[in-house]
Amino acid sequence: MDLTLIQDAFDRVSKKQKVCYTKTQDVIDRTLHELEVAAKQLSETSTDQKLVLTGLQGKLAELAPSNQVGALQKDVNLTVSKYGKMLDKAFCTDIAKAYREAEFDGHLINEIVAVHFYRQGLFDLGDCFIQETQEPNAMTLKTPFFEMYQNLEQLRARNLVPALTWAKENRPALQKKGSSLEFQLHQLQFVHVLHNIGRTAALQYARASFGPFASCHISDIQRLMGCLLWAGRLEVSPYSDLLAPSHWDTVALEFTRECCNLLGQAYESPLQVTVSAGSQALPTLIKLATVMANKKQEWQVMKQLPVETPLENAFQFHSIFACPVSREQSTAENPPMLMNCGHVLCKQSIQKLVKGNSRTFKCPYCPLETTSAQCRQIYF
Repeated sequence: MDLTLIQDAFDRVSKKQKVCYTKTQDVIDRTLHELEVAAKQLSETSTDQKLVLTGLQGKLAELAPSNQVGALQKDVNLTVSKYGKMLDKAFCTDIAKAYREAEFDGHLINEIVAVHFYRQGLFDLGDCFIQETQEPNAMTLKTPFFEMYQNLEQLRARNLVPALTWAKENRPALQKKGSSLEFQLHQLQFVHVLHNIGRTAALQYARASFGPFASCHISDIQRLMGCLLWAGRLEVSPYSDLLAPSHWDTVALEFTRECCNLLGQAYESPLQVTVSAGSQALPTLIKLATVMANKKQEWQVMKQLPVETPLENAFQFHSIFACPVSREQSTAENPPMLMNCGHVLCKQSIQKLVKGNSRTFKCPYCPLETTSAQCRQIYF
């Protein structure tokens, strides 16, 4: 799909519309001018009204505003029509061509949809969906997300106590994965207390809260202690950046990530990721289905697509290996294999190289020789 051609066509339509508007407005202004002149002449008592109306009729016939405007509109409509046909040709709306028969677990799909609603905070909608699909077991998915959103609402209201309580309860798990969420929450609370209550309360909070984090965040704690000298005028101090609202947004995002992680859920909704990735792959799939249909071949029976499906980096969750010999992407049946020389080929490529060689075969990229038994499967 050449988007440049579509953009050029759109620019032509836009330019044509602007020209049409300018010329149409000019015709209307000239017509109004003639009418105003005639009306002024008719208001004079000594004027021959019949002569004025005859002159006005002649000028309007010469100007022909309806014909001019009609011709301009016809030209624009023709250009818009061509642009619409180009869009219909470039963007195929029949997505059914990309449909592929597949077996799905209906209960699993219902749970995925319900979890999507709950993780978006749409609890009423999720409950309604579960009731209509008659999936009572999915109600257990609501509780952890409901607690998470309650804490998030309090956090956005500048109340950190519920989030701090949750972080303290889950401190071993957070420390195990190297998360600094609890310290970030304490840091926000310290700045909030210092700015809104005073130096004494902030110092007491620091003594009670920062002890467990001194070994890992000593430099941050030292900087926070420096803020005590600027109590009451923190917004004009060298530490004014600590008052930025973005810190609250960052902590809210980190809190959501850690909650989802401890629940065994991805931060982004799997359903949303799947639909977004599918919408990007849709043009390629439609084109492939069309080409295969023209060649009277059935693409739905293929185990692997014969073309690459371009997706954004956000949808690349693991490394992909393509064999430098066969140019094919590795699969579970055709995994990447490491040779003694350090080069990596897919298993089927090695089997083809071994064929006809009783013991050893030469690496296609260096002079070293090896055997198939010495090749080891590697994992990305």
